[in-house]
Amino acid sequence: MFSHIHPDNYQAQLDEKETAMSALFAPFGVPKAEVFTSEPLNYRLRAEFRVWHEGDDLYYIMFNKETREKYRVDHFPVASQLINDAMKALLDNIRDNEILRRKLFQVDFLSTLSGELLVSLLYHKQLDDEWHEQAQQLKTALSTIAPVDIIGRARKLKIVLDKEYVTEVLNVKGKQLKYQQVENSFTQPNGGVNEKMLAWASDATTNAKGDLVELYCGNGNFSIALAPNFDKVLATEISKSSVHSAQVNIKANNIENLDIIRMSSEEFSQAMNGEREFRRLQGFDLSKYNYDTVLVDPPRAGMDDASCELVSRFKKIIYISCNPHTLHDNLEILCKTHKVDNFALFDQFPYTDHIECGVILTRK
Repeated sequence: MFSHIHPDNYQAQLDEKETAMSALFAPFGVPKAEVFTSEPLNYRLRAEFRVWHEGDDLYYIMFNKETREKYRVDHFPVASQLINDAMKALLDNIRDNEILRRKLFQVDFLSTLSGELLVSLLYHKQLDDEWHEQAQQLKTALSTIAPVDIIGRARKLKIVLDKEYVTEVLNVKGKQLKYQQVENSFTQPNGGVNEKMLAWASDATTNAKGDLVELYCGNGNFSIALAPNFDKVLATEISKSSVHSAQVNIKANNIENLDIIRMSSEEFSQAMNGEREFRRLQGFDLSKYNYDTVLVDPPRAGMDDASCELVSRFKKIIYISCNPHTLHDNLEILCKTHKVDNFALFDQFPYTDHIECGVILTRK
């Protein structure tokens, strides 16, 4: 299943993606791409596996998306070494434990560059006090590998031993930045490439003037790293859990010029246009922000037309994209008012067709 995942293949697969992206974005006059590489192995910090029971044995499986054929997975070369170590240790500890293994159908792992681990066990049964006791013993056993927390999930039930997040530490331009990452909340899966993305965005805004607006800010990944480059930062995010983590991360990194509001980009556009008033904006005078720079990191669907119109009002646009094709569609709108000054490729997902793009546009 993983025969194509090998360091010898790494540069060739990346060259193919660079060629494809250069052709896709050529109509916009983009400069030669600045390409940021990944580690060729053990780069992915999270992984999910189904659990297959076969007699007295059980093991992890993954499915081929096209054929639905299942593959046994004893090790996962793209995942962090910590996840690989935990994969084996977990099965060794529960294989003969009827309480922990019965009706276990999925295991999710979330690791960090800083060496923490969160393991979620998903069941087709209710979890009782006996499960809790056995899970606590499992946590103790796995803690010999790394600081670990365990979450048990069943229908309408969630048991947390002892916390539902890890704390990542990213090194960006000589600074250590701390980020709370909560189970089932979006985080960048390739930590090493994420550090490179943050450094690239920071370099692009060094000596920036005015204030930064960020849409789709998640847990504050970019806004916290970029806040020192601006007078004020106003960021928006719709997910409650991500906003909560962002507030935790603001305090953890002693950031004093960053405010995060829970609202969608569409709602923020309405507020900026004076079309609607939001209680969430009480205490914020949007007219007092010096809107020079905007950063967007939208979902795979890209930005809608209203968000593109809002973004086009800014002098500088930093656009991080996980879907080159929706970025292409959005650039057809944005390049009416702006030109592309910088084009970057971040190989977040080696050995796949996916690649993350970064574009910096300035008003013509």
